Amino acid sequence: MYNSPMKRMLCSIFFLSIFAIVLFMYNVIDVEARGGPRLKSRVALIVDQSSGEIIYQKNAYDVAPIASITKLMTAMVIIDSGIPLLESITVAKSDIDRYKGSRSKLSVGTTLLRAEVLKLALMASENRASAALARVFPGGKAAFVIAMNSKARSLGMDDTKFVDSTGLRPGNVSTGHDLVKLAQAALSYPLIRQYTTTPSFQLRAKLGGRPVRLDYVNSNRLARSSRWAIDLSKTGYISESGRCLVMQTTLLKKPVIMVLLDSWGKLTALGDAGRVRRWMERQN
Repeated sequence: MYNSPMKRMLCSIFFLSIFAIVLFMYNVIDVEARGGPRLKSRVALIVDQSSGEIIYQKNAYDVAPIASITKLMTAMVIIDSGIPLLESITVAKSDIDRYKGSRSKLSVGTTLLRAEVLKLALMASENRASAALARVFPGGKAAFVIAMNSKARSLGMDDTKFVDSTGLRPGNVSTGHDLVKLAQAALSYPLIRQYTTTPSFQLRAKLGGRPVRLDYVNSNRLARSSRWAIDLSKTGYISESGRCLVMQTTLLKKPVIMVLLDSWGKLTALGDAGRVRRWMERQN
């Protein structure tokens, strides 16, 4: 009975199953286990901007929520439209985030220039500012989202979808490879480069006719550090996306685009940027 054909077949199936599991685990082991950086982000893509060479990738084709990285596309749509940046916009009740309940320093009734609204959306990831930009866009929010997705298609971002201008909804999704395309496109806009890397900003606006002053800092603390040479930056977070970071920086005297998504821990994505930097320096 012990040497029966059935017993031998079951033993063969058992050992083949063990082998398949081991092979699978080997294939999904991250590059970090083979000498790459030990990153906490679930999705990562590091690219040499000049050559297009992939320096490191991890789950870079996975489609994932991108949170406020969305605002880079929001900015491109606003600038491409040619609508006046020096036109005044007043924050309305409909701009309040009732989906996630995120906070904002911009009180309903605050009036500021569209350029200032755009700056707050990019630099400080101001959700109420991003909502206002889409609300007053010709055709309203629906037309704005259509323009976002049309721009994405024109950039070859085939695995990307946008559903709002803020990134608060998890339906805003993309991949590491598509976000490199987004970053490359955003880098061609001097205003986006300037606004996303501004360390801090003191806003002087009007609320009910009264002057108000609001202080903002860049949501990416690396952009406020003299240790980093950053030419483009955008952070993002909602519970579904984890911490996200897209930025262009100079490492080893060459321009590098970093995409880090789905990192859990308030500073983990920023820590991953540092780990990439140290890893690249060790490879040199």
